[in-house]
Amino acid sequence: MKKKLIIYSTTDGQTLLICQRIKEILNEKAEVSLLALPECSENDLKKCDHIILGASIRYGKHKPAVHKFVELNRKILEEKRTAFFTVNVVARKPNKNSPATNPYLKKFLNATSWNPDGLGVFAGKIDYPKYGFFDKHVIRLIMYITRGPTDMNGTYEFTDWKKVEEFASELN
Repeated sequence: MKKKLIIYSTTDGQTLLICQRIKEILNEKAEVSLLALPECSENDLKKCDHIILGASIRYGKHKPAVHKFVELNRKILEEKRTAFFTVNVVARKPNKNSPATNPYLKKFLNATSWNPDGLGVFAGKIDYPKYGFFDKHVIRLIMYITRGPTDMNGTYEFTDWKKVEEFASELN
């Protein structure tokens, strides 16, 4: 049975939820492990046939650890089947929700020069009540500018779960 490894970098938990759903689907045809990026070792990468990395965006950037992971593990990533997906609220917009049109995915791929076999873009979630004072107000300002939800009492999930499931099915 093929071994797949899903690695995630999340800010508020939505990327983890997406990875858990992908794992459920992949478990039907493969042995699947799920690890947070800081827990992933070189040995974990070597033991699997397929590496899937999911990373969230906050304030227009992936966490530096995501870039560092690709740099440090480039040789292994180039030897194995790989996929990468990004989770961001900009992807709620139809003209920014594909690998060809999402600015954060394009920026990441250009910065890392990594060419995964599979690419995905998923809209994330805004959870104003969960945020601290600073994040709540900065995200609200960004949402105001981009015509998104600004009611700070609300939680807004933009993830298209059918799209997540289709992406996962393509990874089998």
